[in-house]
Amino acid sequence: MRNRHSAGARALYHSPRKYSSFSTRESWVNTGKNTQQTRLKRFLSGGHKRRKTSVFQQDTQTGLISVILITVRYGTILVKNDLRGAVSAIIKTPEEIEKMRVAGKLAADVLTMITPHVKKGVTTDELNTICHDYIVNEQNAIPAPLNYGHPPFPKSICTSVNHCICHGIPSDKKLKDGDILNIDVTVIKDGYHGDTSKMFTVGKPSILAERLIRVTQECLYQAIQEVKPGMRLGDIGHICQTHAEKHNYSIVREYCGHGIGASFHEEPQIVHYGKPGTGEELLPGMCFTIEPMVNAGKRYSKVLPDQWTVVTKDRSLSAQWEHTLLMTETGVEILTLREEETIDRVISHS
Repeated sequence: MRNRHSAGARALYHSPRKYSSFSTRESWVNTGKNTQQTRLKRFLSGGHKRRKTSVFQQDTQTGLISVILITVRYGTILVKNDLRGAVSAIIKTPEEIEKMRVAGKLAADVLTMITPHVKKGVTTDELNTICHDYIVNEQNAIPAPLNYGHPPFPKSICTSVNHCICHGIPSDKKLKDGDILNIDVTVIKDGYHGDTSKMFTVGKPSILAERLIRVTQECLYQAIQEVKPGMRLGDIGHICQTHAEKHNYSIVREYCGHGIGASFHEEPQIVHYGKPGTGEELLPGMCFTIEPMVNAGKRYSKVLPDQWTVVTKDRSLSAQWEHTLLMTETGVEILTLREEETIDRVISHS
């Protein structure tokens, strides 16, 4: 976990420098699963499956290995970037991808299941109980947010109402007519995570709320539709930021999407603002989330005393949508797509 605000509900917090870098060999070799060090040794010995020649440069004093050029099929990739240095991300094996598909479908099914229960008079804690029982008893899976982080997140889903941006803790407060609500679900199945969120409306929402929800989903969809190998993180952020700001909304910058797999939060961090052509390059086999958080007012946020709930400073409405994605050889596959959605599950740019 990156910091205390990095909930099982998702979005990683990033520091003012926007990206995390690794300054020593030990710090990035041990990032993620314990198998990273073994994978690195196999890499350096030439034992890993790969498509291109790998060129490494090692600092004899610090032991830091910089990657000059590397493209691999499975395992760990180390990407050299002008601004970042060496950053690790995990390329999924075919077996891992199948597990990610299963976990993604289960997470999507939770949102489909809970939809008819979201109505006036129900409490978010009741929604949490319904989701928890469904994940544990029906799906034989694990709700990832429960007891995640420091302090431990106390519930199995995140419920963010009205001006709550993310990481809202389910409570005994009843939903009322006109409320908007984000439910964020992460399911662990066979050791792999599926992560997704959806906006709900209670009764008749305001025109402003409906418009904010629609534009936020458009930010997500437009970004997904452009994802392909060779794209850079800054391209994703630019798409989301441009569309939101075109409608006079603002993008939350303190929280972002992330790599995902056997670990809840992996590299890379997917911020939802940026400049085209900048940041880490995306490669086939990477799994990550895109989850723009868009405010009707200013972008600034604050964390409540419970150390989890994030709200808009100006109390303006906020909306968020999220999907877990798999980078393919020609585009992207949405692992958490629901039947109600109109976007294609598999998008190819070949």
